[in-house]
Amino acid sequence: MGGIGEWRHLCVDMQRMFAEDTPWHVPWMVRISPQIEELAGRHPSRTIFTRFVPPQHPDAMPGKWRDYYQKWWMMTGEHLPPELIDLASSLPSLVPPARYFDKRTYSPWIDGRLHAILQSERVDTLVITGGETDVCVLATTLGAIDLAYRVIVLKDAVCSSADDTYDASLELLHDRFSVQLELMETQEFLSGLG
Repeated sequence: MGGIGEWRHLCVDMQRMFAEDTPWHVPWMVRISPQIEELAGRHPSRTIFTRFVPPQHPDAMPGKWRDYYQKWWMMTGEHLPPELIDLASSLPSLVPPARYFDKRTYSPWIDGRLHAILQSERVDTLVITGGETDVCVLATTLGAIDLAYRVIVLKDAVCSSADDTYDASLELLHDRFSVQLELMETQEFLSGLG
C-alpha cells in the first residue's frame, strides 16, 4: 500500500433515510455497516460523515433539482421526519470526534467547503466508504480525483441498490482511474496501517 500520508475516512451518506423503510431504502447498507463501523470506530478523529440533506420544499432548490424533489416530494423536509437525516446504526455515537459534513447535492465538493477543510489539515489521501456506489460515492470519488487526492475506495464498504450498477461502478473506477484510485478491502486497508 505504500506510505499512506495524511488521510481521512470520508463516509458517504450512511443515513437512516437510506437504511430504513423509505422510498430511498438501500437494502445493501446493512451488509457494509460492520466494515464502516470498524474503520470509523478505530479512527473516529479521521472520519467525516457526509449527510445528504433534502430541502424543506422542492422550490428551495434550483433547476433540475426542483424537478427531482417534485418527484420525491415525500423525501423533502416538510414530509420526512428530521431524525431520518441522521446516521444509521451506531455511527452517531462516534461524533465527536468524528464530524458531519452536510450537503444538498450528490457531490460534497460543489461549494468548496470540504476541500478547504481538508487542505487546511494537509490531507492528501481519502478513504471512501458508504452509499450509493453509482451515485453519491461515484460523485465523491470523481471529485476527489479531480482535486488530486489519492483515493482509496473500500469495495466491501460501499453499496448500491442493485448489484449490476455496483459492479459496473467499481469496474469503471478500476479501469479508467487506476493511476489515481485504489480499490481494496477494509481489512487490507486496516492491516496496512500497521
